[in-house]
Amino acid sequence: MMQRVATERWVVREPHPAEETLQSELGIQRLLAAALVDRGITDPEGAGEFLNPSLDSMHDPRLLPNCEEAVRILMDAREKNQRVFVHGDYDVDGVTSTAIWARALRRLGFDVLPHVPHRIKHGFGVHEDAVFEAMQQGAKVLLTCDCGSSAIEAVKRAKQFGMRVVLTDHHEFGSEVPAADAIVNPHLPDNKYPFPHLSGAGVAFKVAQRVSEECGATAQQFQRAFLDLACVGTIADVVPLHGENRVIAHFGLKVLSRTKKVGLEALMRVAQIEPGAKATSYDVAWRLGPRLNAAGRVDDAAIALQLMLTEDPEEARALAQRLDELNEERRSEEMRILEQAEEAIQELNLADEPLIMVFAEGWHRGVVGIVASRICEKYNRPALLAAVDPETGLAHGSARSPETFNLHEALMLHRELFRSCGGHARAAGFSVTSDALEEVRSALVRHAGEVLRPEDLIPTRRAIAAVTPAEVVHRSFIELERLEPLGEANPKPLFFMPRVRLLEVQPTSNAEHVRFRVEAPKPVYGIGFRSAQLFEGVRPGDTVDLLFRAAINRYNGNEYPQLILEGLRPAVE
Repeated sequence: MMQRVATERWVVREPHPAEETLQSELGIQRLLAAALVDRGITDPEGAGEFLNPSLDSMHDPRLLPNCEEAVRILMDAREKNQRVFVHGDYDVDGVTSTAIWARALRRLGFDVLPHVPHRIKHGFGVHEDAVFEAMQQGAKVLLTCDCGSSAIEAVKRAKQFGMRVVLTDHHEFGSEVPAADAIVNPHLPDNKYPFPHLSGAGVAFKVAQRVSEECGATAQQFQRAFLDLACVGTIADVVPLHGENRVIAHFGLKVLSRTKKVGLEALMRVAQIEPGAKATSYDVAWRLGPRLNAAGRVDDAAIALQLMLTEDPEEARALAQRLDELNEERRSEEMRILEQAEEAIQELNLADEPLIMVFAEGWHRGVVGIVASRICEKYNRPALLAAVDPETGLAHGSARSPETFNLHEALMLHRELFRSCGGHARAAGFSVTSDALEEVRSALVRHAGEVLRPEDLIPTRRAIAAVTPAEVVHRSFIELERLEPLGEANPKPLFFMPRVRLLEVQPTSNAEHVRFRVEAPKPVYGIGFRSAQLFEGVRPGDTVDLLFRAAINRYNGNEYPQLILEGLRPAVE
């Protein structure tokens, strides 16, 4: 666990009157009511919809901007037996989006050629080399997924080659919108789609559903066939897990648990997810996602795409094993870059800057994004890392940011300094000439200093409620599992327990982990993973404040509530 660099600020949300209403109307305990209110859900009807997701609550795909024009173009290509070149992206969202389109269209009798770019050779977005390949392969329709919103020149070239262009994407637009024949993107200006937070896989899923319906399939048939892929892309892309994304994740995990796609089955085996076992959002985010991403990060995303498309169990096993090996390579490279980035931060005295940007030769550009996330988390400020290629004179980088800083806006304000840039508010990518790196760093540090307040840079832990030891009961903790699937904008709740007396403090067989018990009407146990230093100088009998997440410990057929320690300090009066 990386240690935080500034004194933490603990903030505890005050009780809200709606919590009592939700408790009485829904018959739930206070902790779940507090978690719902913390998510902005204050009325019983909205709470019921959140706790009981329904596929019937999904919005009509035809509400997506230009969806029907996209369907018309694709149906015309099917009637004329024209080849459709599907262009995705090299991350999990892009790979699963491409797999949804390729599998769905092939099932419907389309002539399909799927493609995902090579991160190093092509970079993010629609590369003109891919457009040229599509032309050479005889494609008459260029269909993008999880990319295309910034592909101004590539779209122009495709049109020059006589292709019709359909963009399905979820990324935000720059100052110019591509001149495609149909752009299906919930971020398109002035569109009326009710939910703007779909992943690329989510957009592909909905538009492909409409194509399937036009070919005679029902929505239910399509959803049963493709919710597993849509779920993996949605969770792995860290989009907010509420609204339609929650529905996709909830039902997609059920389909994933019993998937018949041999590629997903093989991947789950190497990730040590038992066949038929209940899949969780944790499994996707921390087991499946990293392995799929590893191909695009340190090798070729085409490996991951082929795994999602293959019908051959033997090929699937070999590809899944290869992804597992690539993930180990990625971990090793990540630790090497992290160590060097930390050294640079210390040597250049960057830790106190409002924005941290470091770059170096010899870094793998497919891994710098993960390290940027870790730097951002540790220092609680925007972090940009770039890999410099001395042969080309270019640097390719990734950026991550806390919610207090909008990366997309910052990059767009300074886009004249970049060769290319784009992304979202909290995650972005860019390329820049190496001789402009210092200028970029100075400009972005200056901008961050103008936008961020000093208090924005202090790590803040936000607990949703103060809890007494008497409230640590099985029913309250088991109810919290109804919040699953957990993820972005729907995290595992953090609770505050003030002025509690420690009765036991014991190290585990691993000296970094500590078990403890607190004074309560019934025994209340907890565990702190990698938390030994928090207990330095702490003894049984001490009164402390705790931050914790609730868990149910299941062992030998027994269940009991357990505190998962997130923070400990001497009790504050």
